[in-house]
Amino acid sequence: MDACRFERLTGQARAAEPAARAELLRTALALWRGTAMADLALRDSELFDAAVRRLDELHVAALGDRVDADIRLGRGSELVSELTDLVAAYPLREGFVAALMRALAEAGRTPEALTVYQRTRERLAEELGADPSAELSALHVALLRGEVGERAEQRRTNLRAELTSFVGKDEDVSAVAALAVRHRLVTLTGPGGSGKTRLAAETARTMLAELPDGAWLVELAPVRAGGELAQAALTALGLREQALLGGVRGGDRTDRLIAAVRERAILLILDNCEHVIEEAAAFADRLLGECRSLRILATSREPLGITGEVLWQVEPLALPAERADPAEIGSSPAVRLLRDRARLVRQDLGADAAALPAMARICRALDGMPLAIELAAARLRTMSVDQLARGLDDRFRLLTSGSRTALPRHKTLRAVVDWSWDLLSEAERRVLRRLSVFSGGASLEAAVRVCGDESSGGEQVFDVLTALIEKSLLLADGGGAMRYRMLDTIREYAAYRLAEAGETEPARRAHLAYFTELAETADPHLRRAGQLEWLATLDAEHDNITAALRRAIAGGWAQESMRLVAAAGYFWYLGGHRAEGAELSVAAASLPGEVSDEVRAMAYLIVTMFVTAGIGGDQYQAREWIQEAHRLARRSGSRRPLLGFVELLERTLRGPAEFMPAFEPLIAGADPWVRAQARLTRGRFRLTLGGDETDVDLDAETALAEFRALGDRMGIALALTFLADRLATRGEFARACEHHEEVVGALTEVGAVEDVVGVRARQAQLYWLLGDERSSASAMAEAQRCAGGIVWPDALAELALSKAQLARWRGEPGQAHEHLATVRAVMGEPGMPGSVHAMTMHLYGYLTEDIEEGRAHRKEAFRAAAATEHPHPPMIAEMLIGIADLALRQGEYEQAVRLLAASDGVRGTPDRSQPDAARIAAATRSRLGETVFAEAFRAGQRQDWRELAGITLAS
Repeated sequence: MDACRFERLTGQARAAEPAARAELLRTALALWRGTAMADLALRDSELFDAAVRRLDELHVAALGDRVDADIRLGRGSELVSELTDLVAAYPLREGFVAALMRALAEAGRTPEALTVYQRTRERLAEELGADPSAELSALHVALLRGEVGERAEQRRTNLRAELTSFVGKDEDVSAVAALAVRHRLVTLTGPGGSGKTRLAAETARTMLAELPDGAWLVELAPVRAGGELAQAALTALGLREQALLGGVRGGDRTDRLIAAVRERAILLILDNCEHVIEEAAAFADRLLGECRSLRILATSREPLGITGEVLWQVEPLALPAERADPAEIGSSPAVRLLRDRARLVRQDLGADAAALPAMARICRALDGMPLAIELAAARLRTMSVDQLARGLDDRFRLLTSGSRTALPRHKTLRAVVDWSWDLLSEAERRVLRRLSVFSGGASLEAAVRVCGDESSGGEQVFDVLTALIEKSLLLADGGGAMRYRMLDTIREYAAYRLAEAGETEPARRAHLAYFTELAETADPHLRRAGQLEWLATLDAEHDNITAALRRAIAGGWAQESMRLVAAAGYFWYLGGHRAEGAELSVAAASLPGEVSDEVRAMAYLIVTMFVTAGIGGDQYQAREWIQEAHRLARRSGSRRPLLGFVELLERTLRGPAEFMPAFEPLIAGADPWVRAQARLTRGRFRLTLGGDETDVDLDAETALAEFRALGDRMGIALALTFLADRLATRGEFARACEHHEEVVGALTEVGAVEDVVGVRARQAQLYWLLGDERSSASAMAEAQRCAGGIVWPDALAELALSKAQLARWRGEPGQAHEHLATVRAVMGEPGMPGSVHAMTMHLYGYLTEDIEEGRAHRKEAFRAAAATEHPHPPMIAEMLIGIADLALRQGEYEQAVRLLAASDGVRGTPDRSQPDAARIAAATRSRLGETVFAEAFRAGQRQDWRELAGITLAS
């Protein structure tokens, strides 16, 4: 079996590449543990002896093949000892002798290799009367000429031995080498510091074995425009003024270079072509046209632009994801390079796992650019990793400690970019520096508006953008809708040049004006059928809108800031940016200064939208914003449809009796979205603020139909959510869950992930009430998954409260306590909204075993819920059920029933989705009997809820 396997492996090896061949042969030879078939008692059998001899020959042949493969892989110097033993065992096998001679020469021991040849020649003459073979004699001559071994390898390339490892680009080396085999001109393009030269050198190094005449690096950086490229190539090849092939001495240097390399299979690396791009293109074109075996690997910040050129874009090193774990951070190429270079200056840094997050921040700030990362690593001699990460806001001042032996333009980060800047035309410099005001890239239209001037049309700006892309200073992303962006390092440099030119404020104002107009154009479409398309447009420009507004706020530009808030507010709300929208809208609306009444009123309305959103929001928290918006809107006389809601909000502050008439003009208005929203709001307010079920479902159904006709997914979701709550109140949990499923679909389409969290959490509770624990767990898991990507505290608190409620229903008090601790951590103890505080204390009241502690929790919950002038009825109804639970635990059964009746009265309808109410009702009914229970319930319907709560909480 070993013999069969041995022959199969050696057969496979014959067709394999050197590396695979060596490994297969090594595996085959490992099967040998002595003489073939030594333990079999069949000696003196001709057939058996012939089989043994055959295996021995195969064994020796395999040894020779394996040695040959290793030598081809450059491992000759490691084989000297093994080959010495093989030559001693097989002195007349010239294959082993030749291998030993090559190995000695490769190890720099050429005299010993010549001695091995002499001894072999003498032995062949003595024992066989023969001379060495032609192949062995030729090898001897090559040794004498220095064409084999260490000296020969040095003469086949001028690539220097690198002092540092090559990190993160192994796949690129293989890909570029494959291109260079198939194509005669390959150009590596990319920004300064991206590692083009190192990639070219490493690629050439892997190709040396297949290049009979070697690979040569021609450094063009010192060559000035109009300088002599041919002389640089002659110098690199070591052919300055020597007699050249064919004895050519006349003609210019390019003629002499062509004569020297015309018949050679050679690879030239033309490094740093960008500053002599025209000359380099003509030079490469002529060389390739006249030297058929020549290949060129060029590096440049822009293509040579000649026929037959194949481009390879050298990308920055891959960065770790934002939420990557330590293992993923440590394995990312950019961080691997930083750690590798950090070890060179401080041995304690390379293996420090605690430093990985800061290292990831450094690499992201430097765009994964190898040179910038190496400059940063050099700074770690005198800085901690955290200090370096924080200091990169001023990267050009910080990264100034490059290698003393590096090219001048590689010694500092600024010098790297200066080299590219100096090669630009004035038009290219103008566009590049003005592009620095963009954040997250620019569309063509935006670039033309912000970067153009009166004398330059869009076509000229487009031509300049194309030139900047070709010069690796700008990146183009996307398909049909192309976007242009810069690496952060280039953008910071361009911003410095913008300030230097005195153009910062004009460029920022042009940027702000463009994105304000875009947001104003998009805003009405966000409530129509084109909602998804315009959301996508604004989402692509989200960073630009935010950057423009932050700069306007910082500059105190009140009118401009509030105008952009008014335009972008609904986008932030709809598209999953609520935390940011709340922060920015309040900051902008708080600016002093001259602002038109209409714009300020709209900005205040947007603030109100965010303040009243979420689990803790109600109109009373935004009282001052609403009242001021109402005053400004009336004074402005604006007919903007959305400002009609200001009148409604102001009326609700006066109490339930005041707000109903305010709906009529909205419902009768011309704007279909306003009509639908007004109907839905009327139904919700009528129920929650007035406890009145009249036409509530009709309003919601009508609003849903109108939202469907408009194509507004958010409106559809809000209407369906309200109807689902109505179904749950009636105990129709399965239908409510179906509604919630449709809600999730609509919210997901618009990206309102914050709302999906609450919907899934509520769905989890309803599934539990249905007895479907598997679906309940699945819905809650989906809510948690969605919550992982948001920072809106209200959504996170709502999720934690839902989890706590569900854990309590399941009889898991420990889990419930953990979730309530999360609520307090997310919302913060001081300043927690009253409704959130009330619900938290309410749940603690259920969880405690001690009656007096429970009473204290109930008092605090009731105080927080009833603190406003017009308390929120659903919240009060919830608190009354909790107080009924306290009465039940105190043995006050009739009082518990009265509190349940009061809860239904406040809400305006019984709520069958409240398992605590059902539990309390069942317990008291069994204690009191049906008659007494009914009398107590009727009494509770007649009695004031504040009085009933006060009795139990005081006892």
